[in-house]
Amino acid sequence: MFGGQVAAPINSPHLRRSGSRAVVSDLGAELGNGVENSYVHPLEINGSKNASIPLVTAAIVPSPTLLWRFKVLLFLLWGFICGKTGWQSVMRMSADLRDLFLYEAFLYYNPLLLVTTMVWLWGINLWVFSRSNINYAKIFDLDQNHLTHREIWKCATWMTIVVPTSMTAYLYLYSNGEVLLYFAVVMLLIFPFDIFYFSSRYYLLRALWRIVLPLQAITFSDFFLADILTSMAKVFSDIERSVCRMVHRQVATIAWFEADSVCGSHSVAIPLVLVLPYLFRFFQCLRQYRDIGERSALLNALKYSTAVPVIFLSALKYHVLPESWTNFYRPLWLLSSVLNSLYSFYWDVARDWDFSFARMFKFNKSHLYSHLLHGRTWVWGYDLQGFPNILKKFDHTHVNRISVSEIQIEDISGWDGPGLRRYLHFSVSVYFWVIGSNLILRCTWTYKLSAHLRNNYLTVFTIAALEIFRRFQWIFFRVENEWNKINSRPNMQLSMNDPSPSDDEVKLLSSSAGGYNV
Repeated sequence: MFGGQVAAPINSPHLRRSGSRAVVSDLGAELGNGVENSYVHPLEINGSKNASIPLVTAAIVPSPTLLWRFKVLLFLLWGFICGKTGWQSVMRMSADLRDLFLYEAFLYYNPLLLVTTMVWLWGINLWVFSRSNINYAKIFDLDQNHLTHREIWKCATWMTIVVPTSMTAYLYLYSNGEVLLYFAVVMLLIFPFDIFYFSSRYYLLRALWRIVLPLQAITFSDFFLADILTSMAKVFSDIERSVCRMVHRQVATIAWFEADSVCGSHSVAIPLVLVLPYLFRFFQCLRQYRDIGERSALLNALKYSTAVPVIFLSALKYHVLPESWTNFYRPLWLLSSVLNSLYSFYWDVARDWDFSFARMFKFNKSHLYSHLLHGRTWVWGYDLQGFPNILKKFDHTHVNRISVSEIQIEDISGWDGPGLRRYLHFSVSVYFWVIGSNLILRCTWTYKLSAHLRNNYLTVFTIAALEIFRRFQWIFFRVENEWNKINSRPNMQLSMNDPSPSDDEVKLLSSSAGGYNV
């Protein structure tokens, strides 16, 4: 026991992985009995009884549970110190300057807080994908060294610490601390040395460059990131206003409070920055139409173009007469807002998520709704292999989707409610919650795009946070739909070599001419 031979099993936790130097803890060395680290012990590894491995003292590390509790304690202590310092700093101000000062501090830091929230939620997206057997690395064409959800959460943790700490220092010192923070963020992204996830930073910067200049074929990651940027249009607008005040030396002053100033709330730069993400996505769609010639790309471009009148008609309120705004421009703004919200909602559900509004009202049992909506009885039949070799006999057969040489009948896993699409990785109730909440949040998002509604900055911040949450939900089902498409491609290729369908299948195909397209 003390310095004698140690027989370590192959699954011993003290042994490292294959290919690295094996380490065995020496109990005698831990007790201080003078055994040297170079002492050699014979071990039985993989059936070899004569193998000898040098003995090294194992490092003493704290318990993971103890370490986690210590981290939580430090985080709570940090939050208490920041909150107490910030509150005392604000209370020292006079009542007439307090609200003005809080608004200025909030303007500088709320974009970074929203970006931090987006990073946390993106980590949750990756975590759910890893548990749902959705290979997001293949979808985004990532290498084996890509960031996992744990590494994303590490980045978000540091952002959560740095941003509120800088905000507290700004409240306490009332200085230009936010300038240094913005500068540090930019330098961290473009730092050309192999530290802090260099390959991931390069991947992000390359994707941003491809979004700004779509001179090449558009990949899934390109338009996926561009869609996320449209949900962060308010973030970019606030960053522009903050940088404007830094450049014109209006930080920690009240010169910027005048609405008509170069950095005021009536600035022409506000709608110009708000519309940029939508223009990037618009030109991506045009490029996609040029490359593949699909008409849906033009319809998608039309969707993003509907955001342009919402943004600029709202900005016109500060540049036209009040009577003109009330009688002419305001009704146009309302009409364009409704059009943009409904069009975007439809595209989210029907195109991005591949949910059919028609299938939502079909039932697998005879139901009054199916007669009223379609004038027939809809019956769902399927087998586990996807090939309807044995079909139930019924009067009115409807095949929902037809591939090259097989009939794919919608599988709703025995559910008695409306159908969505063939493959669902999550609970059915989740999909209907997301569809309903997406409609509501799409309408409130228009509020944030309108510059003339920015009177209450806390309300606007809440709506911007809700839009990020809506995009967080959107990511799940957009990536899920893309994963389903990737998995269906091998099946389509295999079906090209299948024998021709039987006479019964041909009759069934001819009787279902009103089905969905491939």
